[in-house]
Amino acid sequence: MPPVTVILPPAFATLFPGSPRRVALEAATVAEAMAALDARFPGMRDRLCESTPAIRRHINVFVGAERATLATALMPGEEVLVMTAISGG
Repeated sequence: MPPVTVILPPAFATLFPGSPRRVALEAATVAEAMAALDARFPGMRDRLCESTPAIRRHINVFVGAERATLATALMPGEEVLVMTAISGG
């Protein structure tokens, strides 16, 4: 399976010291990508996903220009962008 690239938010560098911003891994779905990230950086899936399972409310995941879910399929060479939601008032 050819790799996909996951781009992590800058805030994760403080939560997971030593984690790069761009991670190449093998995954056919966003859920598999989250599991692969957790295998490399234990606890990362808990920061990204709820136990229901679903992506956390304040985390946005995009594949291409489309918002993704855990079931979103990934094509070889695709980029998965993980962003923390910005809120304010």
